[in-house]
Amino acid sequence: MNRIGYELRAMATPGPRMADTAACVISVLLAIVLAQFAGARMVSWAAVSALVLLKSDALETLTRGVMRMIGTAAGATLALVAVPLAVHSMIVASLSAAVIGALGLYGMLTGRRAYAWLLFGLTFEIVLFDKLSYPHIDTIELARTRFVEVAAGTIACVAVSLGAALLSGSGWLANRKQRPDRMRWNAQAARHAAQAGLALALLPPVYDLTRLPELSGAAITIIAVMIVPVAGLGRSGLVPVSRRLLHRAIGCIAGGMLAISVLLLADGSPAVIIAGTVVGLVIGRHLETGGSATNYVGLQFSIALLMALVPDTYGEMDPGLAVDRLIGIMVGMALMEPVLLTWHFIAARLPHRGGPDRPAATT
Repeated sequence: MNRIGYELRAMATPGPRMADTAACVISVLLAIVLAQFAGARMVSWAAVSALVLLKSDALETLTRGVMRMIGTAAGATLALVAVPLAVHSMIVASLSAAVIGALGLYGMLTGRRAYAWLLFGLTFEIVLFDKLSYPHIDTIELARTRFVEVAAGTIACVAVSLGAALLSGSGWLANRKQRPDRMRWNAQAARHAAQAGLALALLPPVYDLTRLPELSGAAITIIAVMIVPVAGLGRSGLVPVSRRLLHRAIGCIAGGMLAISVLLLADGSPAVIIAGTVVGLVIGRHLETGGSATNYVGLQFSIALLMALVPDTYGEMDPGLAVDRLIGIMVGMALMEPVLLTWHFIAARLPHRGGPDRPAATT
């Protein structure tokens, strides 16, 4: 109870956490405006981009924004070539989802430009599964709108971050962090990425059987929960990834429940939905900055809230789409855990080799 009381007081106390929360809310709202103005198809992805990019260090936010744009452009470009072929063959769709997703994750775990590698894999997966779900939409349009959404979120977040740094008078250009060393071949990271690839390969058959329309959320979930430091993987990654899956489930369920409650209360009112979005972001960001025990839960709370509550246009609200997107996230979690368990029993019998550590990112 004392901890709850402390967090409630901290939420209303002026200071760095309140300033960070305000910057987060402004960034997300600005990203939504920019994405809708640009005619983006999935405005919530622009909002999520602004959410996950924002860091307390303005230079880090700028650097991550550049890497996010580069990775998105690369993934979208590859999708233009490969996706039109993949959607006509279940085998090719599964193989491309597995290989590109695993490659993006491996680069995230070992590459110097890790964030670009992550967005490379994520963007390809999103375009692929959107094309499977909506075959009438041209691949060029799907790739274009992914880039527009990420650009809107990036521009909004970087603008707010730099603006806050200038207003505060902080020497953000001096806050340079040492670049991580380039890692050579790492068997642990490759094995871990292969686990994600196996789970991703199952998604096209799942779509063929269920026709769930928002499985891009499942692909995002599979890759995101697998981002853990290489040195902490152990023999199979079961423990650290299962912990992230649990935290993601808690955050997504809570954020989804709030989003659905707001949608029911709003009854189509944009003002109520925007107000609910702001309140939810304040709660989620406060949890995210509250410490290691709640940071990933808070981030997933905010992501689920935005995916469900931010419409593609406030003039045409679709609660069913919100539910579909939440189901997609849950499908990703449901597929990943059995793959982890199966691999755990296999990998436990294989020779184990360690590798250099690398900090985990969030998505």
